[in-house]
Order: sequence, then structure tokens, then C-alpha cells
Amino acid sequence: MHTGQQWRSFAPKIFLNTRSLAELLDGGQSFRWSLKSGGIWEGVFGKNLVQVKLSESENLRYRVLTGESIEILEYFGQSVDWDMIRDALPWRSDPQLRTCIKEFPGLRILRQPFGETLFSFLCSTAKQISQIKQCCLEVANRLGEDLGGGNYAWPGWDAIAEAGEDILRECRLGYRSRYIWKVAKILRKDQEFELRLASEGYPQAKATLMQLPGVGAKVADCVLLFGCGRLEAFPVDTWITKVMARRYNLGGWDTAKVAQFGQVHFGSAAGLAQQFLFASERAN
Repeated sequence: MHTGQQWRSFAPKIFLNTRSLAELLDGGQSFRWSLKSGGIWEGVFGKNLVQVKLSESENLRYRVLTGESIEILEYFGQSVDWDMIRDALPWRSDPQLRTCIKEFPGLRILRQPFGETLFSFLCSTAKQISQIKQCCLEVANRLGEDLGGGNYAWPGWDAIAEAGEDILRECRLGYRSRYIWKVAKILRKDQEFELRLASEGYPQAKATLMQLPGVGAKVADCVLLFGCGRLEAFPVDTWITKVMARRYNLGGWDTAKVAQFGQVHFGSAAGLAQQFLFASERAN
């Protein structure tokens, strides 16, 4: 296990402003980041405890407190050409999208561990971001591995299955406890679930996820986008319903039709467009 305190720059460099960084880490993609003093963000994913901050030139830097440097590179999608993907979005013909991209320069999609992502969005039903973060924190603190400094890893499906529904309720998961426990028991037995999902095309992968207890269309799309790197996924929640009605005249459309419109209009990286729209709508 690698540990270290030195600050390093990503290669290629990631340029964000303060607003974009806050949206990336604390805007609903991930729920294990917190802002410390000095503009430092501290986050937990997998068995990694890391910190990131912006330099004066708005270049994102990182240091690994516990874990592996290669995993933070994967987490921030350093193998992906985000400039090319962003440029392929229809911003030239879509002034609404163009404005949103200008508001949040450098925004991208995090590539989070699949299990943690599924768990987080199972907790998300009818909850705000701060509440989802608290649920994730409670379960990690109660059941996860100690990473140092009062930080704990997400425990994994085996530990959640063994803990049982009552323990999950004590972690403030409420009615979600029952189907999260059911999912944990299913995935504890089905060790090949993630591999099968990765081999399936988007429609089938979404259908596969929706066979799990508590997983509806929005949760499935969030998991595919943030935990599987499926950029064609276009999650539709209350915010996106509002923005698509206000900016694209889709008022009265059901969520399935809004999602279909988003995928057709924005193309193969519809999920990235969704994040720009989501960020702008919440900010404004």
C-alpha cells in the first residue's frame, strides 16, 4: 500500500475553477468528499483516502494519504479525452448547453467503484445530497475498514449482507434498508454481476440493473453513468425535469421520454451534457 503526503499534478493536467471543482465533488456524482480548510477537498473511494486542491493557475493537484495513486487517476478519468468528448456535444447549435459549459469549465464525469456507486444511489431516493452523504458516512463508520484520521471505507456487500436490515436502519437508511440488504445478499452470491453488466449494451445493462430491488430508471442511469462510465446514460431527476421543461420546452413529458430526448439530442455523451445542465440549474 502506498502512502504519501506530497502534492502531485495530474498528467495531463486538469483545469477547473473553484465552482466547477465543488460541483464535480459535491454536486451529486459522489457522496464521500468534504471541504477542509485551505480549499482542500478530502475524499474516500475504495480503500483510498485522498486530497485534492486547485493551484493558483486552477490546475487540480492531489495527494494520496492512504491507497494507490493509480486509482485516483482512474477515478478522475485520466485515460479519457474529455476535451474531445466535450467538443463533440452539440453546443454549437444549442445555446442553452453552450452557456452551461461556459459556466462550469472542466466539468467531467468521475469513474467511481461500481459497488459504492450502486449503494450511494440506492440511498438517494427522496433524499437531498447532504442526507445521502450522511447515510454513506454512517454505514462506512459502522461497518467499513479504518483508513486513518477518522475515515472509513465503504464496507462492501458482504459486510452489509451480514449486518442485516436492523443495523442499516440504525444508520438512518429508513425504508431503503430493506432493499439495500436484499441487493447486498444478491450481489454477495452473484460475484459475476459487474462483469456481466460491463459486457452488455446500454439498454440491456439498464434492464439488468432494474431487476435489483429498489433500482428504478433514474438510479440505474446514475449507476451506469457514474459507476460504469456509460456516458450515453441520461439520468432524469427533479432538477433535470425542470431544466428540460424550462430550457427545451418539454413540460409535461414523462421521465422516459425526457431521457430519450436527452440521449438523441446530446448524443453519445448525453450524460456529460446532463451534468452541465444539472450544475447550471442548481446554481441559478
